[in-house]
Amino acid sequence: MLRTNCAEQDPAKLWEWYLQLQQAEAAFRCAKSDLGLRPVFHQKTERVEAHILVCFLSLALWRTLEMWMKGKGLGTCARQLVAEIATIKSMDVILPVKAGEGSSELCLRTVARPERLVAELLQRLGLQLPEQSRIVQNAVANVVQKTGV
Repeated sequence: MLRTNCAEQDPAKLWEWYLQLQQAEAAFRCAKSDLGLRPVFHQKTERVEAHILVCFLSLALWRTLEMWMKGKGLGTCARQLVAEIATIKSMDVILPVKAGEGSSELCLRTVARPERLVAELLQRLGLQLPEQSRIVQNAVANVVQKTGV
């Protein structure tokens, strides 16, 4: 039994609205738990609007991931998929290189082979990990700029 202050008489319409309310509440729970978005207190209207946009885009990507999974026959538990994908490790190998009198660094990005179940999951999603390491330009400079270290 649903109780409402709406004047709508059609029970199917009321039920549809109730389901939409449940989805909106689930979206807020998803934003707080899965996406890690917490209340942020902004002082300017532009920042509030930007924060709302980021939250909306995060939710849209999350729902897109769920629909993509559903289309591939993997259910709709994006949280579980993200946990499985998070087991894939990637690292940068930085090698010093001497060239004449100067020296520089060569950065190779490599991805570890996933476990069998994760590899099967990637295959069902139609995703492929790189087969070999690739050279990353200015990797050390980028890390220094991003972290300030």
